[in-house]
Amino acid sequence: MNTEITQWVAWFDAYLLAEKCVSKNTFSAYQHDIMQLCDYLATQEIEPPISEQQLKDFVYHLSGHGLSGRSMARKISTLKLFFGYLHERHGIDNVARELVFPKLEKRLPHVLSEEDIERLFALAEADASEHGLRNKVMLSLLYVCGLRISELIHLKVSDLHRDTGFISVTGKGGKTRLIPVPQPMLVLLDHYLITKHKEFIHGQGGERFTDYMFPTFYGKKVKPITRQSFWIILRKLWEQSGVHKPLSPHMLRHSFATHMLKRGADLRSLQLLLGHESIATVQIYTHVETDYLRDMYDKKHPRS
Repeated sequence: MNTEITQWVAWFDAYLLAEKCVSKNTFSAYQHDIMQLCDYLATQEIEPPISEQQLKDFVYHLSGHGLSGRSMARKISTLKLFFGYLHERHGIDNVARELVFPKLEKRLPHVLSEEDIERLFALAEADASEHGLRNKVMLSLLYVCGLRISELIHLKVSDLHRDTGFISVTGKGGKTRLIPVPQPMLVLLDHYLITKHKEFIHGQGGERFTDYMFPTFYGKKVKPITRQSFWIILRKLWEQSGVHKPLSPHMLRHSFATHMLKRGADLRSLQLLLGHESIATVQIYTHVETDYLRDMYDKKHPRS
């Protein structure tokens, strides 16, 4: 790799980690996209300064690899961030300024009905296995608080503010938000913490302290349960329901947002609860709500 480009990448990596505080997965995605650019430049023997046309040629090169519109949009977004940063901080020409995003088809999120949610909760309630209570608490928190799966598994006991009835949640970019927890959920959490969680940290040969809300052992180390493990738990529960439609942890978050909107929540409140930077991101749920209203109108209106 060209020495100057190597320096650009090092600067950008430091910016992502130290200033933007992106997550590990986001950082890896940015790195992958930038390394694709570096490999292309090396193959084409292109050295700085890079021209707008050369960057457009790279994007055209990527488009020939059968990438989806969303994948292309993400890569263009990375290029814009990369060269925008280099221009602002190091005076390098922003050759990504004129790159155009592909048009994307808006996809409505898949959601569960309130009846499906109740069916899922009933199955979790009936789970008498060793980890049944823990699984029920995780499932309930995910839906009741509209959490991302990554936020759920990294929750700590100290994130629960019992005096105020809120939990502190660390979302994307390390940003923290407070989410109110309904009283029945607080009671369930208390029961879990003084029973199964307490057994975990005091069981099997002495005290093992951990602040993780949902700890488990990997080897001899205490770590939070993985997202893959919870996905398997959720899938097994859903298979028992007999409902033949797909389910993922993120669908519970979408369902939470849709059900809140149906019951009168405003978009601004929903934005704060979900931890989205822009209210525009939350507006997709209004399309789901419109579909619900259309269906209800057709079924209930005397002249429909």
